[in-house]
Amino acid sequence: MSLPALRALHNLFIPSLKVRCIVLPRRIHHKIRHFEPRTCSKALFTTYSALQHGEYERLPPKSEEDVVNIRVVDRDGIEFDIRGKVGDNLMMLAQLHDVDIEGACEASLACCTCHVYVEEPYFERLDEPDVKEEDLLDMAPFLAENSRLGCQILLRKDLDGMLVRLPVGTRNMRVDQKGQQKEENEDRSTR
Repeated sequence: MSLPALRALHNLFIPSLKVRCIVLPRRIHHKIRHFEPRTCSKALFTTYSALQHGEYERLPPKSEEDVVNIRVVDRDGIEFDIRGKVGDNLMMLAQLHDVDIEGACEASLACCTCHVYVEEPYFERLDEPDVKEEDLLDMAPFLAENSRLGCQILLRKDLDGMLVRLPVGTRNMRVDQKGQQKEENEDRSTR
């Protein structure tokens, strides 16, 4: 691989992810010794492996400036004070703190089971929902003006103190469809 190609590869990497070094044979390293972007011992360049799904929310904040405190009220009225950090996904953070929010599609924007109500003034501070999120919200039971999908809310510093409420119910269409098919099959077999 040529030096310009390696430099182009290096520029594509995302520095906020985990780092590991690739050590090349001495003969290759010697030819391009001047190229050491992340100063790993005898490494040609540094590659990054992405965090696994939901791992970012498990990492502690780097500093107190990154801390975002939110309050989540579940279906039973139980309040959870949650300490997160900038960039955390609201749904995954709530699940990590044992809040009963389903998230059937695991934040892939394919269901509405992480439907939440975001209280003012924080609702106005959120980014506008995209078309896919709006379409899924249209299918959510108990839809309100301040409804959002929890998986699409990433914490920011201006959301510190945000109050989020879970609706009294959700609808998991895949499970509901399977249950409905099972009931129909049972009805047919009893006839």
